Amino acid sequence: GGGGGGGGNDDVIAREVDVITEKLSKRGAFDIQGIQMQYPVVYEESMNTVLAQECIRYNKLVGIMELTLPELAKALQGLVVMSGELEAMGNSIAVAGVPSAWEAKAYPSLKPLGPWTDDLMERLDFIRTWISEGIPITFWISGFYFPQAFLTGSMQNFARAKQFPIDTIAFDFIMLDTFSADTIKEKPADGVYIRGLFLEGARWDPDIRSLNDSRPKQLFSPAPVMHLAPVKDRVEPTGGIYRCPIYKVLSRRGVLSTTGHSTNFVMWIEMPSNRADGKNNDGKTDQLEWAKGGVAAFCSLKF
Repeated sequence: GGGGGGGGNDDVIAREVDVITEKLSKRGAFDIQGIQMQYPVVYEESMNTVLAQECIRYNKLVGIMELTLPELAKALQGLVVMSGELEAMGNSIAVAGVPSAWEAKAYPSLKPLGPWTDDLMERLDFIRTWISEGIPITFWISGFYFPQAFLTGSMQNFARAKQFPIDTIAFDFIMLDTFSADTIKEKPADGVYIRGLFLEGARWDPDIRSLNDSRPKQLFSPAPVMHLAPVKDRVEPTGGIYRCPIYKVLSRRGVLSTTGHSTNFVMWIEMPSNRADGKNNDGKTDQLEWAKGGVAAFCSLKF
């Protein structure tokens, strides 16, 4: 008996703790000072600031995991007292849940513990590759802790390079003829390439370069690699697009964080589409067939 519901359960928890500890130990926290020397804050490259901010945010999560994992391992072995907090953490791990102490320092996610851990490792690897190889050609939008800062940074780079006021800049949305970043060998002249989005309620059909009905039984489908191309005094399209919301996770709801950004909604994108044009609630051109079907894009799924 005792804490965590008995010996068998303790073994399961201890094994999971070992697995996560091993994965995390291969990566560890980011060396913020070293990264800021390698990628200093400079006027013409906002991505350096974005990178440093991402590392600081991820370090808070990695830090709490590095603190609590060995504590729980010791408590399971009976070397230290099993506190209420450690017991709660063990109980979460036993049912494949993410411990609340970690969730409090993490980005929104609906994944159970195994996929959550793998996703975190992929995110850390995305940032580590950026540090070791330089600013990516294609950005994995799902890998950002705070994607809004990245989007602002890419606009800022364009505005500063061209000496335009940032509030005159908006994105054009260009769908590339590929779902894979591997085929893209160089950065765009302006803006950024992004990958990693999933569509729900429709699919991107490269043959007709339009949104199309989902295939039977296919709940989610990959979005193509997109070019977010900043332009000055952008003229809004008058038809042929669906205004598609991007969310971080599938719940489609979020709360406003301290920055004034939603914790879940990221941005609207315009996706080319051949259905009937109409006007949305804001009086902007839109395709209401997709809007009524709740078509949306997501950075992360539940599995």
